[in-house]
Amino acid sequence: MTAAERTSNEQQPTDATLDPEEVRRFSRLATEWWDPNGKFRPLHQIGPPRLGFIRNEAIAHFGGDPKALRPLAGLTALDIGCGGGLVAEPLARMGATVTAIDPSERNIAIASGHAQGQGLTIDYRAVRVEDLVVEGTKFDLVTCLEVVEHVPDPKAFIAECAALVKPGGLAVFSTLNRTFKSWALAIVGAEYVLGWLPRGTHQWDRFIPPVDLAGYAETAGLEAPRFEGITYNPLQDVWSLNPSTDVNYLMSAKKAPA
Repeated sequence: MTAAERTSNEQQPTDATLDPEEVRRFSRLATEWWDPNGKFRPLHQIGPPRLGFIRNEAIAHFGGDPKALRPLAGLTALDIGCGGGLVAEPLARMGATVTAIDPSERNIAIASGHAQGQGLTIDYRAVRVEDLVVEGTKFDLVTCLEVVEHVPDPKAFIAECAALVKPGGLAVFSTLNRTFKSWALAIVGAEYVLGWLPRGTHQWDRFIPPVDLAGYAETAGLEAPRFEGITYNPLQDVWSLNPSTDVNYLMSAKKAPA
């Protein structure tokens, strides 16, 4: 890919499934993806509950061994909006054959370099979901974490993501609920008071209530959505899975067998 093509890739006009300003925002922070005390510290902190949810849902759906070190062995997985690879690498360690995509060339470069340093084989690509849909590629497991709230048209985006799930496969999404509590904690608290995230990281009007996310998924051909919240314990400085979906939450949904 030429330099001109790379520039074009990150400066496409705003459309349903990509906001170029969001791509540029995360591209500027690309070198900080693997700093656990840097700009992406919250993603490192919520990593264990997010990955625990994915692991548990995949084992239950595909019949894996919960005691196995590599319970996803034999499965193909796609991580959409992979950033620096914070989800793609653990999926590979759990045994999946992983493809990971992001529209930012800088993110992909950082992710690829880090994976190589860890001895992991991950197929990183600087492409959009539509590119894989056109190819006709499909995966057993599709993950898309903390991405949906950054796209202009989540319904259209979810439809593209769902098209990449094999019949009988599983999709996992995570995002933020649109509540007063999420505005107070995820924007005012995390961005302006505590400085956990750069100001402007989130737009509250793009947060998505679980009922809406479930509706988008079901319209796209996914079924049986299941939710779990992620909550923060300030006394222990720990994030954990919780039934409450008031702020951060995850959703799994299945695609019926062919």
